[in-house]
Amino acid sequence: MPFADSPQREFAAATEWAAGRALDALTGAEGAALLAAAPEPQAMLAADRVLGPDVFAPGLLTGSPTPPETAARVAEAFLLFPADWSEVHAWRDLATAELLGRAGHDVPVADPPPPPGPDESGWQRWSVLMAQLSGLALPTLDGPVQQLAREHVLALARGASRSMLRRDHRTATRLARWLAWLQSTGTPPLLELRPLLRHLALTGDGSARTALDLAVADRLAAA
Repeated sequence: MPFADSPQREFAAATEWAAGRALDALTGAEGAALLAAAPEPQAMLAADRVLGPDVFAPGLLTGSPTPPETAARVAEAFLLFPADWSEVHAWRDLATAELLGRAGHDVPVADPPPPPGPDESGWQRWSVLMAQLSGLALPTLDGPVQQLAREHVLALARGASRSMLRRDHRTATRLARWLAWLQSTGTPPLLELRPLLRHLALTGDGSARTALDLAVADRLAAA
């Protein structure tokens, strides 16, 4: 078996595969994920840790329950890959743990420190942080990160516009997902979402993870 960096490549490929399966479940399509061999079990668990709350996105957006075996696998992933208490991972882990708790799996996580707002870090850096936390832009999830989004809609809109100008379509898609979440909760997003989402659909990076972000944003905007 190859070489020092092969686990990273394997985990990245598994994450793409898992994102493709989540996308298929959300859209009701049978996409490229079904054409590729399923990842090895350890790589699949690593992919679940990377996707975090988005493992549950199809169920939250369609009303279909997340398969029990999927929730059990995510809970197992927490045991194999312990929590990383960096700023981004801490909040993603907390959201994943909440969704696991609803599915009957208690996993140990501690409350992370409050996330910074744009006044503390500057709106450019803050919008990048919020893009990294786009997995928290899901129905029924609420907390300090979502409250920051409500309080700083303009910074999110500016971040999305800046990312489009920089042709950073992945970041733009993730921020558009936050704007769509805001619209779904009754907060005006300060940008015309439909033209933005149509443009992003044409200019995406081709990855399953970005396609999943875009599909989630589409569902939220429709809601």
